[in-house]
Amino acid sequence: MLLIYITKQTPRITYIFKQICWNILGIQVKFTSKIEEFIAHPDLKLSYGRQRLGNELFVQQVDLLVEQGFSDVDIHIGQWEETPCFFRTSDKSDLPFDIFAASFYLLSRYEEYQPYVKDKFGRFPAEESLAFQKGFLHLPVVDIWALKFKQILQARFPEQELPQKTFDSRTIIAVSQAYLYRKKGLVRAVGSSFRNFFSLRFDAILERIKVLAFGAKDPYDVYDELVDFSKKNKIPLHFMFQLSDYSAVNKSINYHKIKYHSLIKSMADYAVVGLLLGDEALLDMDVLQTEKKRFESIVNSPLDFILNDRFNLNIPEAYNNFDKLEIKRDFSMGYVDSIGFRAGTSIPFLFYDLSLERISPLILEPYVFNSKTLQKIGLEKATEVLSNIKTEVAKVSGNPGLVFEISHFSTKNNRIKLLNLIAYLHETN
Repeated sequence: MLLIYITKQTPRITYIFKQICWNILGIQVKFTSKIEEFIAHPDLKLSYGRQRLGNELFVQQVDLLVEQGFSDVDIHIGQWEETPCFFRTSDKSDLPFDIFAASFYLLSRYEEYQPYVKDKFGRFPAEESLAFQKGFLHLPVVDIWALKFKQILQARFPEQELPQKTFDSRTIIAVSQAYLYRKKGLVRAVGSSFRNFFSLRFDAILERIKVLAFGAKDPYDVYDELVDFSKKNKIPLHFMFQLSDYSAVNKSINYHKIKYHSLIKSMADYAVVGLLLGDEALLDMDVLQTEKKRFESIVNSPLDFILNDRFNLNIPEAYNNFDKLEIKRDFSMGYVDSIGFRAGTSIPFLFYDLSLERISPLILEPYVFNSKTLQKIGLEKATEVLSNIKTEVAKVSGNPGLVFEISHFSTKNNRIKLLNLIAYLHETN
């Protein structure tokens, strides 16, 4: 156990020390404000404050973790060996920066509470982030800092054996449209055919006829192949199904369709299933509750897992709504059209609401890649970037989350390439 001396315990301090020390490093922590208890402690110990007590391991504190709310923060980027860092400390500190304040800044998404320029979809874009602007978006800096901190602890207390932690990988399949042509009704089929005709998409018209009239396989019906891939390579998959009302942005088949229910239930036999949120569910608590009830009535179990892979994340309102409905895990912490670590980590963490200064039980599962990014940079470039990320994440025993849209597996050529990419990114040697 690591005993931490502090003069004042705040929710922020409790939150970030438990994330760094326990959730990432596997080291239990205890806090004390009693100097006598701290001095007498025979095991790992650290003081966190303004001044060193004696010759103990000491990390100098900046103001962020004893403040409340959020304000403009002046950040200057330095280097800890070869890793970017910020919130520099004086030479009195055994670390060159306040690792706990810097980690809290990234994990709490402090910058997303500040004014920023939204993208055309109203989202917080990667380009507005500190990590992008300072060139470390592709590094899981929180995980790297934690590992370096562990090495310092180990060197200072060589007689103490520190644990090794590993983390489960996460590959999510977002099913915004279960089928491209099937089960959408006559009116939608005719309307789509007319749009294809006037846009000279005769190949799509022919394909639709083959599927609807002659029983050819729907291009999006690749579920059996994905399950076989998962079994063969021992790579667990999470399928997130949309159950929203039909709209201009939500175009899945009707959630009442028995065939759709059967598909969701069958996937639940082989993989983790959850809810892919529509845009209105992120803005309206009643809509979110309705979609949750739809999912639970189909699978006959509570909804634990959700994903928003397209729309504005709407921090903190959306996360607080998920919490109120007792949803356990959210897989939305990433950028839709940029590769990188939105919160600076590859490791799950609890949501911290800056507006209420509250630690939520909602677990955020970060992802580093969304297949929608391929429209912007292509598979070759994405593979190169992800290969470098894999190397960095392997050093810290993390696992980068991956999100793939079901439609991106619709052609055999794409399917082979994407499955090869998933297999490669899950290799551990």
